[in-house]
Amino acid sequence: MLNLYLKEGATLTDNQKRFINSATDIIAENILHTQTQEKFIQSQKMESIGLLAGGVAHDFNNILTAIKCYAGFIRKDLSPQDPKTADVLEILTATDRAVALTGQLLAFSRRQVLSPKATDLNKCVTDTANMLRRLIGEDIKLTLNLAAAPCPAMLDSGQVGQVLVNLAVNARDAMSGGGAIKLSTELLPPTEALFLAHPDLPRGPLVCLTVADTGCGMTAEVKSHLFEPFFTTKEQGKGTGLGLATVFGIVKQSGGDIAVESEPGKGVLFRICFPYCELAPGAAATESAQAAGGVKRGETVLLVEDEDSLLRLGRRVLQDGGYTVLTAASGPAALKEIERHGKAVDLLVTDLVMPGMSGRELGRELARRNMAGRTLYMSGYTDDAILKHGVLEQGVAFIYKPFTVEALSVKLREVLDGPADKAKA
Repeated sequence: MLNLYLKEGATLTDNQKRFINSATDIIAENILHTQTQEKFIQSQKMESIGLLAGGVAHDFNNILTAIKCYAGFIRKDLSPQDPKTADVLEILTATDRAVALTGQLLAFSRRQVLSPKATDLNKCVTDTANMLRRLIGEDIKLTLNLAAAPCPAMLDSGQVGQVLVNLAVNARDAMSGGGAIKLSTELLPPTEALFLAHPDLPRGPLVCLTVADTGCGMTAEVKSHLFEPFFTTKEQGKGTGLGLATVFGIVKQSGGDIAVESEPGKGVLFRICFPYCELAPGAAATESAQAAGGVKRGETVLLVEDEDSLLRLGRRVLQDGGYTVLTAASGPAALKEIERHGKAVDLLVTDLVMPGMSGRELGRELARRNMAGRTLYMSGYTDDAILKHGVLEQGVAFIYKPFTVEALSVKLREVLDGPADKAKA
């Protein structure tokens, strides 16, 4: 209306100007309210699905730990020529595929453990590019358009690589006749429009990664379900529907935001933004991982696990390793066991998520009583008791389920031989 008036050279009265300003404000407020409400509803839906997925993955990881370790015991006792060896290897291969699947569920539900540090997004893209070229094939051209300046953010570079792989594979599948994928990075100055588009991000400069392809594109209906787990447009057997859900979870857990632009026949563009952070000056500090001079054996370990099969498994691994083992199936039972034992143990190994008394509560209570020299937590998914959005607290020792017998044995020695302040309760 305003444009039409001005085009005709009309002069507006003060009342007309006030009316147009008021009408514009009301319309703008309604548009913003609608956009915010839609994002809120979508966020609630994704959070509910994520809670369910995380709970399923937690229980499944307990089962996979038992399968993986017991199959490892059998394999260790068989000779390479034994025909049963091939069967055990098939079991282990199937277990690894199941582990990867639960990993995707945990990524979507934002309950995986991340190791973020100040990382240049340009380096993440460059380091992953060669692998992406092998994945997408020779009929698809991959080009990089990286910002001239570093694009630092607090990221787990391995998880950023996973995001790029999933997006590249998804783009490849949408370009059966060949095409192009373009990866770009840029620094974005803080503007009002930018934060209206990404209201969940903190105010300040952002680093942005875009992944664009020349594929078949998608409809608005497909876009509205794009990041939901198990949603896929591929034919049955061609995908799990977890690739983009995994991308969504990793980006959100890393403190970022993701948006998608697409129309049928016009390809897809994913825009991923993370808060900017300063890179530490100079070379990265490295922690010495030197093994202790004399490796001891025979330390006393209190193992607490509410899953019976894992409790039996843990006792066997510890006894085979030469440790003196106390076991309990709950926090209260562990306190009674330590009272019966009558003296402090060298190490508490406890599941983190248990009914009643959690592993963290148990660890702190034993530390208060000076009855455990060190603590090692284990879990199949993250928990805010020791992890904030999947990032481990400083000085806390943690092993992620499902693990192998070898991984647990190495972790035990790392904790027992390392400084006590690296394995606090």
